[in-house]
Amino acid sequence: MLVHEHIQTAQDFPEAANREFEAGDILQGYEKMWGAASHAVMVVSQGRGWSFESHNEMREAAGRLAGEYNDPFIEAAFGVAEQFHASFYHDFMESEERQSSAASVRLLVTRLTAMTDDDRNGSD
Repeated sequence: MLVHEHIQTAQDFPEAANREFEAGDILQGYEKMWGAASHAVMVVSQGRGWSFESHNEMREAAGRLAGEYNDPFIEAAFGVAEQFHASFYHDFMESEERQSSAASVRLLVTRLTAMTDDDRNGSD
């Protein structure tokens, strides 16, 4: 995928997840929330030349970004996104947890996609 496609996917998936949750397709909602965070990490990783081929590499990238920006929220919110991924398989999140966790993933996507804008603006 191209950078702009990862960005668009990361930005579109949280709303798509909301539609899935509202329609009762909880599992697809979980996976779209995970996908939003994944694509956001992928685009930042791609811009830095980091590998993002595996789940572990994306987790490592989130940790590197948290350190680089001195922002532990990045790593913590990626962990929240991982809970959506696990819930796809085990369906353990309650409605209230889904709502608060979704807010964290949305903020993560916003922060990470802004980094890609900063990177592009800084290199012009």
